[in-house]
Amino acid sequence: MPSSERFVDALNAQIGREYAAAHQYTAIAVWYDAETYPRLAQFFYAQADEERDHARRMTTYLLESGQPVRLGEVAAPVNEFPDHVEPIRLALEQERTVTVEIGNLLDIARETRDYASEVFLQWFVSEQVEEEDSIGSLLQVAERTRESPMMLEEFLARGDNAAGADGADGG
Repeated sequence: MPSSERFVDALNAQIGREYAAAHQYTAIAVWYDAETYPRLAQFFYAQADEERDHARRMTTYLLESGQPVRLGEVAAPVNEFPDHVEPIRLALEQERTVTVEIGNLLDIARETRDYASEVFLQWFVSEQVEEEDSIGSLLQVAERTRESPMMLEEFLARGDNAAGADGADGG
């Protein structure tokens, strides 16, 4: 079981951030849907599902450890974007923030000698490497296709990229 109230509080806060990320990814997907970018919408709907899965993993860990789960408010997401590149830029910033927060959780687990939580967090450390790579690659292509956004849709449709044809990266 998590050995410190500090870790439990931090993991509960991270659960909130995971749900907020899912909320933001859903808003991005809806924006792409409305702008008739079906592959980008599909990619971000899948990302939203992944973030909810991350929150559920964390929730399950706390419950199995006999610790309280405290769900808080989720802030409204950004809903409007000036072009097809900005939602991806926002997504990458969000993933980089999550990477830092996962590192902070790992630090707390180590400081409190909470070995079970440290092992639990290893999956998330690896997942964040994949997430940043996938969205970072998508942003690079989006920047290159700024004047021809349908080429980004083609990139996703090909499926031979980090983002994958189905919008999920397997995590």
